[in-house]
Amino acid sequence: SLFLSQVWSLSSCCTPSLTLSTSITVLDIDTNIQEYIATMPESQSVQVFGKKKTATAVAFAKQGRGLIKVNGQPLELLEPEALRYKVYEPVLIVGQEKFSNLDIRIRVSGGGFTSQVYAIRAAIAKSVVAYHAKYVDEHSKNELRATLMAYDRNMLVSDPRRCEPKKYGGKSARARFQKSYR
Repeated sequence: SLFLSQVWSLSSCCTPSLTLSTSITVLDIDTNIQEYIATMPESQSVQVFGKKKTATAVAFAKQGRGLIKVNGQPLELLEPEALRYKVYEPVLIVGQEKFSNLDIRIRVSGGGFTSQVYAIRAAIAKSVVAYHAKYVDEHSKNELRATLMAYDRNMLVSDPRRCEPKKYGGKSARARFQKSYR
């Protein structure tokens, strides 16, 4: 009622039709948004991550037309070129038809470029398996998983190796300073 009294007080300086339409718009806005959200189709999407050392790649896979982008750039522009085929491996092993209705967007950070490439590779492989597990069927998921595991287990299972911390008494984690008696 406070809002309506403010609207009526403004009516002295504004035209009545403008005031009336403004009050209806403000009151109905919440119900219109809620109705719109309720009628929107739920998008089929999964979010997974791949890791290698300190590099982390987060993949967001959703229904689409076959785009794969890394940090906003297409997969074909990934550098270094020598490691680009490592990123293509999940697509080449499983086949293009499994990726034809998927859009995968990947954010990668941390680590060096080699670790990032391996993290991206794991994220792509995990995303297609997770998407098939959630939205297609269990049989195709098991088929994809078996194919990827037979080629390289590190595509689906992360590598637990990490850099060992340096200790005192030497220049690295294991090497000791040379012992001298004189």
